[in-house]
Amino acid sequence: MTFELRKHSDPSHGVSFARRASFALGLLLLAAPLSGCGTGALWDKFMTKEETFSDEPADKLYNEGLYLLNKKGDRKTALKKFEEVDRQHPYSEWARKSLLMSAYASYENGDYDECISSANRYVALHPGSPDAAYAQYLIAASNFDQIPDVSRDQGRTEKAIAALEEVIRKYPTSEYASSARKKIEAARDQLAGKEMTVGRYYMEKKDYTAAINRFKVVVTQYQTTRHVEEALARLTEAYMAIGIVPEAETAAAVLGHNFPDSRWYKDAYNLVKSGGTEPSENKASWISRAFKKVGLG
Repeated sequence: MTFELRKHSDPSHGVSFARRASFALGLLLLAAPLSGCGTGALWDKFMTKEETFSDEPADKLYNEGLYLLNKKGDRKTALKKFEEVDRQHPYSEWARKSLLMSAYASYENGDYDECISSANRYVALHPGSPDAAYAQYLIAASNFDQIPDVSRDQGRTEKAIAALEEVIRKYPTSEYASSARKKIEAARDQLAGKEMTVGRYYMEKKDYTAAINRFKVVVTQYQTTRHVEEALARLTEAYMAIGIVPEAETAAAVLGHNFPDSRWYKDAYNLVKSGGTEPSENKASWISRAFKKVGLG
């Protein structure tokens, strides 16, 4: 995304400041004692506070923010400049640009909640803007970058997938849709990894039924991830352990049919052979049906 430095003049700037200054000065003079000394003191006090009431041109603040962000790498100070544009010139085109840059600066600074807040506001206020797709992508990327490791709760991962799917749904032809799809695959792989971690734990405890339920989730919901090969091998192992040989044979056969060169297939094949049988697919098995459903079987 390219952001340009632009110049813009605000003809209403001088008028609005003059009116506010006259009004404030009038209030001070009315409240002051009518002695010359008191009036002079108040005048001096007002003049020292002039900066409190003065506005800077929107384009100046915006360009300063871009300079600090792009040239100096000072994200926090740049963010203050963009926020000041929104505060001083809330209905200007510069405010719209600054709101998006606030989201971007927050993202680059790792302030994901702030990024999501600014980007959500941008999408709500400017849904038809050409940059709305980027704002939506920033929301998704902020959630994606907070995905935890597989040992922790994966609520953030599910939220990231939902946000990434929103990018694809709303802006399917945008340059961000392709990136969103790749991130979704990575997030789904993370969810599958979580199921595998829990499944392995149950295998160690010899709670084979609980383990099968976890591996089944991987096979039915995440079979396009890298974990599906191991899941089929683990299913072969678990079914053999509890004596449901036909399902073990099917798991091994489906694994061999779809991933013939997998090291997991070699393990599954040897395990079935050690039980005096061969990998053989039962077409009525849930494993076979699950793979045919997405065209892998």
